Amino acid sequence: MMQYASLTGFVRTILIILLVWYGVKILSRVFAPVLMRYVAKKAQQKFGQQFKQYQKPPPTTKNEGEISIDKMPNKNKTSNKDVGEYVDYEEID
Repeated sequence: MMQYASLTGFVRTILIILLVWYGVKILSRVFAPVLMRYVAKKAQQKFGQQFKQYQKPPPTTKNEGEISIDKMPNKNKTSNKDVGEYVDYEEID
């Protein structure tokens, strides 16, 4: 047994498709800003957490005249004497 499409069934299907299409458009205009705000908020939280990892702790209060050394200089640095020749110069006014 074979069934044939009727004109009313075809028009009904087209109307349902159009209603769904316009319904999605209207709902997306309503909910898109809310969704974008949510995504932006989540991205801001994620970047904030990553940024906090690289922040230095707040400096501690130091008394006047107190010295603190954060990093010791490398003593392994030596100048290479074979690099070039030193040229003495005088400034001309």
